[in-house]
Amino acid sequence: MDGEWLYYLWALLLVAAGVFAWLLSLVALPGNWIVLGLAALFTWLFPEEAGRGMTWTTVGVLAVLAVVGELVEFGAGAAGAAKQGASRRGVALSILGAIVGSFTGLAIGAPILILGPFVMALLGGAAGAFAGAYVGEAWKGRTEEARIAAGRGAFAGRIWGTVGKLAVGAIMLAILTWDAFF
Repeated sequence: MDGEWLYYLWALLLVAAGVFAWLLSLVALPGNWIVLGLAALFTWLFPEEAGRGMTWTTVGVLAVLAVVGELVEFGAGAAGAAKQGASRRGVALSILGAIVGSFTGLAIGAPILILGPFVMALLGGAAGAFAGAYVGEAWKGRTEEARIAAGRGAFAGRIWGTVGKLAVGAIMLAILTWDAFF
């Protein structure tokens, strides 16, 4: 019983760090991959064979889910712009714009209590994706109508891609929590 409380303390810290890492996906950082890394570290430190602990099977499942999350995010983001006829340059700049916009939105939303930074990071990322696609299409000499269409597609794709990645990350957190505590 002596070491059991210590295990649960570490498991609680794992889940808290996992939630923080998961939220990093809002600012275009690899939150799901950090969750995977935390799970692997926890599994190495607390192997199931030693009593309480997580299994390497869980880590494998989380790895597959992390890949799925990336495919959803990038697929939706790129598909949104490409569906509207964006060039490769427009798609690439929409990804760059999403990253810059996410951090800008996070900074702008910081003074707003609790959800402000996260909502603003999501909206900033989408606005950055719009701006990146717009600039990419302008650079290619496309019409104003084509620029706006590509930007709209990138905006919507970024929103849906991030929501999809967050959903996959939430599933990862649920699996991680379940295996660590039960």
